[in-house]
Amino acid sequence: MWGRAAGWGALGPGDGQHPRVALTFDDGPSLQTPALLAVLARHGACATFFVTAPACAAFPAELAAIEAAGHRLEAHGRWHRHALLLLPWQEWAQVRWHPRPGQSGPLLYRPPYGGHSPWTRLLARAAGRQVALWDVEGRDWTAADPGTLAQQTLARVRPGSVLLLHDGPAVTPALLDGLLAGLRERGLSAVPLHALPPRRIGWWAGWRRLQTSYGR
Repeated sequence: MWGRAAGWGALGPGDGQHPRVALTFDDGPSLQTPALLAVLARHGACATFFVTAPACAAFPAELAAIEAAGHRLEAHGRWHRHALLLLPWQEWAQVRWHPRPGQSGPLLYRPPYGGHSPWTRLLARAAGRQVALWDVEGRDWTAADPGTLAQQTLARVRPGSVLLLHDGPAVTPALLDGLLAGLRERGLSAVPLHALPPRRIGWWAGWRRLQTSYGR
């Protein structure tokens, strides 16, 4: 359990030697996708969208718009359920699903909630997927206003960080606008996850994740 919570071996933040951060969105596409794409275009930023199978089926035009704008599509699963709520054969289907299985480069899987079962890593390896996590949350699922969320998020961001936002909450476009303005002021550019590039989470970084997760 501790190893999975720490994220050891999954992809996480970059080495911090370059002035960039990875911008990622979970749960989409959604009705908010066009607004997010407009903000990204206005700032000249690129991102990775971890999408779910039901959302892709419900919003095909928004899914196509993400690709047309030059952003990266990766997998968030066939169901938005914690891995511990899936039977082993369901998790196998969950991990294997990808919106663009023929896309070049390693195919990424971000488990819903970052949650793992005892089988998640083994199944991901068998499916040829790499588990991708994050180190900074925008907390756009809370009731806070976008300015406060942007300020709190920017306080935690470092070069090489992987930011997690969500495609769906009404607050996210305004939060994203504030974040991108703040990143620019700090000399940081927002890139898709593969361009960071991410590194595997080692012992020290995993220990820090545990302190962050259980020290709140």
